[in-house]
Parts: sequence; structure tokens; C-alpha cells
Amino acid sequence: MRETGITLEELSMIARQAGLRLPDADLERLLPAVNRARGQVDALRELITDSVEPAQVFAPTQQNRA
Repeated sequence: MRETGITLEELSMIARQAGLRLPDADLERLLPAVNRARGQVDALRELITDSVEPAQVFAPTQQNRA
């Protein structure tokens, strides 16, 4: 996990790849929120464990016969 988050240059490149043309001033305002969101996603990923079965399984071929 990167502690420093993404840089302004990286955010600019990501925006261009997504087809967004944002001025540097807008990217500078977005950068703290983007890095905060990335940190939150990383924290959630640490909580996910593959060793626990899901509480319910969706099976679209089975019909409820209640």
C-alpha cells in the first residue's frame, strides 16, 4: 500500500485516460478527496477475507417454492 497516495501528475493522466479535460486548479482541489477515498478503499479491502462463506448465495435457476 502506498502511504503517500497519488500525485497531481498521476491524477492528471488518469483524468485524460478517462476522457476528462480538467484544469490543474480543479485537479488540485480533487486530489485530497481522491487520496482520501483511495485510503478508505484500502481500509475496506483489509477487512475482506476469503475464508468466510457468504451469508446467502444467489442461484437464479432455483425457484422459491414457498
